[in-house]
Parts: sequence; C-alpha cells; structure tokens
Amino acid sequence: MRTRTLALAAATGTALLATVALPADAASGPAPLQAQDQAQAQAQAQEGTVSAAALLAKVTSCSQISNGRYRTDQGVSPTIPVCGKNGAVFWKADMDIDCDGQVTARCNRSTDPWFQADTAFHQSDGRPLNSEKLPYVVVPSPSATWNYANAGIKGGSVVAVVHGDQVQYAVVGDTGPTKIIGEASYATARALGIDPDPATGGTGSGVTYILFTGSRVSPLESHSAAVSLGDTLAKRFLQNN
Repeated sequence: MRTRTLALAAATGTALLATVALPADAASGPAPLQAQDQAQAQAQAQEGTVSAAALLAKVTSCSQISNGRYRTDQGVSPTIPVCGKNGAVFWKADMDIDCDGQVTARCNRSTDPWFQADTAFHQSDGRPLNSEKLPYVVVPSPSATWNYANAGIKGGSVVAVVHGDQVQYAVVGDTGPTKIIGEASYATARALGIDPDPATGGTGSGVTYILFTGSRVSPLESHSAAVSLGDTLAKRFLQNN
C-alpha cells in the first residue's frame, strides 16, 4: 500500500520509511534486467490458452460502475473509469511498479523511494507478499468513487493483465491511493516486458486489467494456481460476454 507524492519522492526516506533489514546484496541496488532475462520474461508472459486479442475484443466498450474516474498519477486529470462485464470488472490504464512487501534485493527502501514492508493482503503463512516474485495487482482503496469489495473483488482475486499481445495472470495483492489506479508488482511488469524498476520503470499507458469477480486463489502466493484458475475464468468470460 503506498501513496506516491512529490514530497515523499523528494524526501531522503530515512525519516519517512520504516527501518528494515536488507539482504546483503540489496545495499548496492538491484541487478540490471538483462536483455536475455527480459526476452525470457516476455516469452513466459503468454499464460494459459486465451489470447490477448480475444480478451481485448470483449472490453472495447465500458459500462461504468465507478462513481467517477481515477487518475493514473497524482496531479493529472481523472480519466480512468472502472467498467463492468459479466463475471468481471476492468480498467485500462498505465502501470506503476509496486515493490512493497517482503524485503528483497530488488525491492527495498534503497531501490524504491516509496517502499513499505507490508502489503494489504498476505501469504498463507501471514507474511507480506513478495513483489519481486509474485505477479499481483494493486486496487484503489475503498472510497466514494468505488469499493472493490462491493464488486466481488477480494485479496487473491484473479486478474488477467494484458499488455500488447501478452497475457499475464496475477492476483489482487495490495491496495493503493483512493484516487489513483494502474499499478502492479515488480514481477508482473517484468513478465510483461515492462521496465520493473520501482523508481523509474512502468509504462504510461496500454495496460488492461480484467479482474474476475467472486474468484480467489488459495494459497494466495501460488502463481501456478492463479494461471490455472485464470485460464478457466478467461474462457468463461469469453463465453458470457
């Protein structure tokens, strides 16, 4: 859970962020994402049997269910509605990088100016999620604009994240600001070939988030379970819309 503000971004961080123990290799910052690693991540991002084109064909129009629209970043106009479909809600936005949760070499207070050592939803062992390893999506915290819980979304709900011709299945893993939308974990971005750097990465547009209502992966940290359930729900989504 995070609030990205200009003041926080400019701060040195030690007074604002909780002190956490870093892995030995974290102090020097994250290792660069090499071209070979990125190509491998992109090759793995087409998960399941439902294509990006098939999913995108079902979300060309929006039946708005949010009471207003969201900003993609602080200081820009609110332009992003949450839309409803049979069995899902969706939005089309940017992707900011959430590196919160467990402290790892790539996600810690040295690499991420907004780092918080917790996530709204936790693993089955009670620990925060691991953003570096687990594909997850951030939903806006409940507000007068929209309450994800009222739409049948919960921690662990399955999300199909579509970018270009790639589909990556993820879970709802964290909550964010009440007025901003469009954020996912380091692992989600990396798998889709998006720069996962929490300070400078992400992409300004072109990401579609399809959240399947009433779904939940157990255990929440099982990505294979998210892919299996996601593929089933995506097929159902195509049939029902």
